[in-house]
Amino acid sequence: MLGPEIDGILRSQCGVIARFQVTEAGLCDADIRRLLRRREWARVHPGVYVAHTGPLTWLQRAWAGVLVASPAALCHVSAIHAVQSTNRLDPGPIHVAVDRQRPVRAPGGVVVHRLVDLEARVLAHTHPPRVRLEHAALDVAAEARDDLAAVATLADLVQTRLTTPDRLLAALATRSRIARRRLLTDVLGDVAQGVCSVLEHDFLALVERAHGLPRAQRQVRDSTRGTVFRDVVYAPFGLVVELDGRLFHDSARARDLDLDRDLDAALDGLLTVRLGWGQVHVRPCATAARLALLLRRRGWAGSPRDCPSCPR
Repeated sequence: MLGPEIDGILRSQCGVIARFQVTEAGLCDADIRRLLRRREWARVHPGVYVAHTGPLTWLQRAWAGVLVASPAALCHVSAIHAVQSTNRLDPGPIHVAVDRQRPVRAPGGVVVHRLVDLEARVLAHTHPPRVRLEHAALDVAAEARDDLAAVATLADLVQTRLTTPDRLLAALATRSRIARRRLLTDVLGDVAQGVCSVLEHDFLALVERAHGLPRAQRQVRDSTRGTVFRDVVYAPFGLVVELDGRLFHDSARARDLDLDRDLDAALDGLLTVRLGWGQVHVRPCATAARLALLLRRRGWAGSPRDCPSCPR
């Protein structure tokens, strides 16, 4: 037996422990060497050990990353992953945050981020400690490979109800310097109005707003024949736009449910138009022109306008 203090640390940290915790509990380096020699423990990083010799779970890798850079906290994609599901496979490196003034050398498999005002952003009581979800999401969105990926990061977290646009906007207001500030502010405003996916956001920006189409309602609850949520509804004109961001349907059943929803809309006197990535991203101007024609045929008195990308 290693003693109740060591056992308690191992239980609370998923079987991972740091050298400084071992020595504070009264053991010494000779004890660590003995445990390693007996293969009761294995070295993960310099000064960090796990109490078995098999493959590490994601949570054990996360604890090891936090401990090797201690004091530190999960951040960036690792903080998001910890909130979403700690059991999901994630072979990527563990991202940890440390105070900006601390020189920390990251071992293999760990990425160190130096943050200003770290204490204000960290939830120290979580296991392992992590940067608040809203700040982690903003960091990932700001560093995303493109604007589409940035939008996806925020929309996905809101859609799964892990956070809200208001909490993200409040976190953004505390950040004096962050890339894509205008985009992030605009996207969060749109999400707050009911935009729940990347494709919905891009339809709003590239098709509806850019071409002066009437403003639609979004994520409209319809309980006429069982509860469904319609993506985009031009209620005065009886037109529904459903946005399908999947390249393929998840199953024949999913396809069947979509067709049922369109049929129910028709029974309610609604015309349903189903759009995908091609209509929104590749051909937004042509899509807007066709929707404008449909809307005018159904009573819209307005006229679409050209956007900078429209052919002259």
